[in-house]
Amino acid sequence: MNSGPLVGQSYAERPSGPVDVGRCHDSSEWRVGHTRRPDEQIRGQAAPGRDHRGWVLQILLGVAMVGAGAAKLAGEPAMVQLFEDIGSGQWMRYLVGVLEVAGGIGLLIPRVRVWAALGLLLLMIAATVTNLAVLRIDTTFSAIYALVACAILLLRRRELPITRR
Repeated sequence: MNSGPLVGQSYAERPSGPVDVGRCHDSSEWRVGHTRRPDEQIRGQAAPGRDHRGWVLQILLGVAMVGAGAAKLAGEPAMVQLFEDIGSGQWMRYLVGVLEVAGGIGLLIPRVRVWAALGLLLLMIAATVTNLAVLRIDTTFSAIYALVACAILLLRRRELPITRR
């Protein structure tokens, strides 16, 4: 085994620690001497200390959305009356209930959690607008749910395929 400098390096530039030979995490190239710094993250991984915050928000919003969706699907009298007041028909109650349950469950599945958060954000924006414009009722809960979904998206933004690496 050659103990001389790595390709393109002098003896003074040679790393003192173990040399990692292999595929870099961000490309398909093979590099000799590339060692990942401890603060470097592989795409899709949260920075240390941030992952638990994302999971807490995902679980809280997921439980709230599954509960709200289940109430709509079960035909709670308040939900039936709410959608009658909107004037959209009961088919909209079922659609919103299914979307809320699916989004709440999707938040707990790592492969789809950002898409679930995005879908719930759009749904909660629509709910807030409907509450303000049509029903003229308090928008606190739908606005808070939209903010939590937005926070999840911000914490998980590296998982979106449209972000720069």
